[in-house]
Amino acid sequence: MDKVIAKNPGEDEFIQAVQEVVEKLIPYVEENPKYKAHKILEKMVEPERVIMFRVPWINDQGEVQINRGFRVEFNSAIGPYKGGLRFHPSVTLSTLKFLGFEQVLKNSLTTLPMGGGKGGSDFDPKGKSDNEIMRFCQSFMTELARHIGPNTDVPAGDIGVGGREIGFLFGQYKRLRNEFTGVLTGKGIEWGGSILRPEATGFGAVYFVDEMVKTIGDKIAGKVVGLSGFGNVTWGAALKFYELGAKIITISGPDGYIYDPAGLNPEKIEYLLELRASNNDVVAPYAAKFGATFFPGKRPWEQKMDIAMPCAIQNELNEADAKKLIANGTKIIAESSNMGCTAEVAPLCFEAGILFAPGKAVNAGGVAVSGLEMSQNSLRFNWTAEEVDQKLKRIMKDIHDTCVKFGTIGNKIDYVQGANVGGFVKVADAMIAQGHV
Repeated sequence: MDKVIAKNPGEDEFIQAVQEVVEKLIPYVEENPKYKAHKILEKMVEPERVIMFRVPWINDQGEVQINRGFRVEFNSAIGPYKGGLRFHPSVTLSTLKFLGFEQVLKNSLTTLPMGGGKGGSDFDPKGKSDNEIMRFCQSFMTELARHIGPNTDVPAGDIGVGGREIGFLFGQYKRLRNEFTGVLTGKGIEWGGSILRPEATGFGAVYFVDEMVKTIGDKIAGKVVGLSGFGNVTWGAALKFYELGAKIITISGPDGYIYDPAGLNPEKIEYLLELRASNNDVVAPYAAKFGATFFPGKRPWEQKMDIAMPCAIQNELNEADAKKLIANGTKIIAESSNMGCTAEVAPLCFEAGILFAPGKAVNAGGVAVSGLEMSQNSLRFNWTAEEVDQKLKRIMKDIHDTCVKFGTIGNKIDYVQGANVGGFVKVADAMIAQGHV
């Protein structure tokens, strides 16, 4: 870690992600000297390639704007680089290195042949017209196109990059390369996308939590659930939790959180999409529309809930929040956002005897269905919603089984250890087999 910190100064998110992983991996590496001899950990914390570029574009007033674009191609030992593009003002190289590093292990856990990468820009889509977003996406892809391809690097969406942005990016790639290939996932159904992709991360997270609940001899029906965020992940999770008989009592945004003791229903869940489409990044209108309570500037973790699932952004649930949840009798904390909890939360939960699962396992459903989309593109074929859902459910169960296999300590399950070791082994063995590359 001293070497990692020295070589990556100021990259706090990346250092946090590496620390969390290596703390769990080093005992396993010590017990398996082949990984130490090949310096696999030292290799894995260095991206294979980092691409950084300027993105000039013209706004609706005719003024030139300049943003910064990135693609971190982290590890291709088990397949082409795979990971989302994030358009948000908070995007830095540190953010994308942390996300890319996590993506390597997450993609490995899915059992699909995908390496790990991440990219994006500090561009803010909020308040921009469709034409401005199109011009930005076209400029961004003009540079990115030379670095990606269906057998090299297959980006997807992330925060700020939805179906509209993927369409603009794909159109520009097709124009530049004069080919129709599965170079991006999250595409429209009509032109190569997969059914259930928007819901996949949320659905997969609930399938994972369902397996967690079974380990304590319980079921999701009747449980009180707190979610943060109000985007696709929250929407998908709310749909599936409602279907399984749980009561969802919170959602949140940058402006604060909503407490709805009656619970979300299909009408309210559908309204989340309207909120998201408004591009205003606020949830307060939900309270006015449905008679719920809005808590400005606060986070939902002060409410009493059986299952807490952060679904918005990194480090959104901290030690103080976790202590409130534990005191209120929460049984499960499952990260649905990437590194949704600060570093202190997982050990605190383990010590308190409540189940905690990391994002790289819980939210792998999104990239799993992206992998299925890649397969469908290669086959020039589409599966039905039922087939995709069944494959997703099986993948999430397999990920849970891997976490239990590598994370069982006595009569407890350390999901962080299970996910890190389980994801590491496949990548590490592939790296050794391929020589010093």
